[in-house]
Amino acid sequence: MFEYGEMNLPILRSMVLWIPDWPIIAAIRSGALPSDAPLALIDKGSVFACSAAARAEGVKRGLRVREAQARCTDLVVQPYEQQLDQRTFETVVTAIEELMTGVQVVRPGICAIRSRGPAGYYGGEKPAGLALIGLLDQLGIPGARVGIADGPFTAEQAARTATAGRRVRIVPEGESAAFLAPLPVSLLEAPALITLLRRLGITTLADFAALPADDVLGRFGEGGAHLHALSGGLDSRPIIARVAPEELDVSIGFEPPLDRVDQVTFGVRALADDFIQALVRERLVCTAIRIELDTESGDYSERSWLHPRSFTAADVVDRVRWQLQGSGEVDAGLRSGVSAVRIVPEAVDAIGNHEVGLFGAGTDERVHSGLSRVQSMLGHGGVLTAVLSGGRTLADRQVTVPWGDRPLLTRAPAQPWPGQLPQPAPSTVFPAPHPVHVFGPAGESVEVSDRGVLSAAPAQFSPAASGRDLRRITAWAGPWPVVERWWDADNTTKANRFQVVDAAGTAWLLVQETTGSGSSWSAEARYD
Repeated sequence: MFEYGEMNLPILRSMVLWIPDWPIIAAIRSGALPSDAPLALIDKGSVFACSAAARAEGVKRGLRVREAQARCTDLVVQPYEQQLDQRTFETVVTAIEELMTGVQVVRPGICAIRSRGPAGYYGGEKPAGLALIGLLDQLGIPGARVGIADGPFTAEQAARTATAGRRVRIVPEGESAAFLAPLPVSLLEAPALITLLRRLGITTLADFAALPADDVLGRFGEGGAHLHALSGGLDSRPIIARVAPEELDVSIGFEPPLDRVDQVTFGVRALADDFIQALVRERLVCTAIRIELDTESGDYSERSWLHPRSFTAADVVDRVRWQLQGSGEVDAGLRSGVSAVRIVPEAVDAIGNHEVGLFGAGTDERVHSGLSRVQSMLGHGGVLTAVLSGGRTLADRQVTVPWGDRPLLTRAPAQPWPGQLPQPAPSTVFPAPHPVHVFGPAGESVEVSDRGVLSAAPAQFSPAASGRDLRRITAWAGPWPVVERWWDADNTTKANRFQVVDAAGTAWLLVQETTGSGSSWSAEARYD
């Protein structure tokens, strides 16, 4: 049976650094905003975090955007970016690791350290905490707090209850339970459990810790029993120091700078080999890279490249060449000599996920190799693949992207598109609509009124739009009206789609389009 005194590991003294309003600090540092700006970060339509200036005007977390702006008319609103939080805090953690080792990132803005080592080096727990506070002040991050106690949970609460005049708060050894006793149960960060405890009249950590351990385990399971142990100051969670990520970026400088594409690509071949070999040693493959180029004139070029599988050294060299090619010619001269090339892995994956099968990779691997070879010879845009996008017309739904690039769709296919052609879609879509003539039974032109009424039933049409090669229509369906940009009188488009079948049994998609100058018919696609 689970008992708190048998938690496998002894309770260790822990030091926790807490930076209040870290999301705001990260946004200000990255966006070059003044530190006293009334700023609110918005997530899912409500305030996720707000600055002290915004709180002074009545803005608080959880408010809807409009209400927050009504309370503070000068409020600066920005979207909350979790990646920005993590990326900015990474620089802080790197600086802390130069001061003291064994840092564990709890979440952006909070990290934990075993206090024994720093306390021994700096001559006590308080001097170690003051050294950490001084480092943050040097980094331009004021207001940081440090808590030291038995276990990281109690140390975090000590840091959060520290004040501006007492930025390091120490809970003496063995007094964690007494320190935590008056604090609310909401600190446990378990919404369902907190709601239930409040209904039972348990509002403080002392009330929760006073419950029998066996009863808590039986009622709330191991998760509730762990929170019960934290409430009583019995936190034996170890502080696991993070493993600093291996530096996989590679770079090369050219002196003197090179002004030809072929010279630069030849110069980066060995660099690309080293880059891929370093990934292999870490048992990784790269599926996205960023290539940065510096020129002697001070220009800077940066671009991210994707790969449908994983990069090889030859693929990396190709991407460098394509980024250098302004005109598409392989040996085109550059406007300014390239002084440095840097290759940065943006997305990596375990190498085991990209191993070939026991009997080879089959047809897909051969297709990939062939397309990559052709693309290497013709250039980045020499091989295109089709991707389905959103839209009403067939032309809108077709998007071509270079082989290996991730499509950036501006129109989501899953969204409803009123007027979209129903399934099945035609198999042959013409690059440009073919003008046609559509005639009624007596040879008259067929028109469609604003109410979708036909002047005559379609009886025959001429694919050549010349009146010759008339084909008899044996069946037809429609019209399906499409009205785009109705709010713009100068650019509005009104069209009607028809599906027709000629005497040879071929089905066509015809479109009658109405513009300011009149109406016209065209064949948009064919059902083969």
